[in-house]
Amino acid sequence: MLFFCWESPRGVEVFMETYFEGYARRLNLMGPLWQLSKTRNKVKIATAGAIPPLVELLKFQNGTLRELAAAAILTLSAAAPNKPAIAASGAAPLLVQILHSGSVQGRVDAVTALHYLSTCKENSSPILDATAVPPLINLLKDCKKYSKFAEKATALLEILSSSEEGRIAITNSDGGILTLVETVEDGSLVSTQHAVGALLSLCQSCRDKYRQLILKEGAIPGLLRLTVEGTFEAQERARTLLDLLRDTPQEKRLSSSVLEKIVYDIAARVDGADKAAETAKRLLQDMVQRSMELSMTRIQQRAASSAPSKIPSA
Repeated sequence: MLFFCWESPRGVEVFMETYFEGYARRLNLMGPLWQLSKTRNKVKIATAGAIPPLVELLKFQNGTLRELAAAAILTLSAAAPNKPAIAASGAAPLLVQILHSGSVQGRVDAVTALHYLSTCKENSSPILDATAVPPLINLLKDCKKYSKFAEKATALLEILSSSEEGRIAITNSDGGILTLVETVEDGSLVSTQHAVGALLSLCQSCRDKYRQLILKEGAIPGLLRLTVEGTFEAQERARTLLDLLRDTPQEKRLSSSVLEKIVYDIAARVDGADKAAETAKRLLQDMVQRSMELSMTRIQQRAASSAPSKIPSA
């Protein structure tokens, strides 16, 4: 009976009025709210004032009640007009707490809600901080790298990799870089793009610091494969990261025989053994061409920097 009263504006007001009248009553009302939030009334519910009490419910120690609130916030955050209000409500840090200690379903809902909120262009500041990195890495370790869940988790990790605190947290997390490398190898088109984006953010921020850490986890084969199989954006990111990983005068580059074997193995997986040699040759030619173009660019840059700053007038 209570559920049907939600179909009127007065029903939403009743929920607001009774919210502070006791724990048991709040628990009884969560089911109707969550059910209603799956209808087309998401914006109406948020406008009626449901977001602040839901955020309060996220603070509860009762796991069931807290995760019901997370599920309702997840559904409300799917509506674009609701995202700014939810992002500004303080819900994100509380959702991160569920990432640390919630049930499996609670953590899935929290990741999805945070992913929805991260796409809000109106956010003036990041909704996540580095404390979200360890649980996201742990969740990514345990899930299938090509799953929709992995796509959301890697999207959040890529966002976090844009800050120094986030990069340090990824590095310090047990298996953090390795998990991203494994996602590059085994992920979907979306999750591989985000994973290589996170690795690229690390290497671009401080190549000397992160290059060896990424190489140590065996990133080269997955990156080479991604230059063939990934989305256009992923291919570009993979090529850029490969350049950063290879190009150093202080250390030996991959020997030609090792590189050829890696490329051949990737080509065989992509096009089959019959066409592997041809594909491998094309990949190696592309790498050589790109290396020559980069070298020419550097020569031109050095020439420009050594030229006189002003051309004397005749």
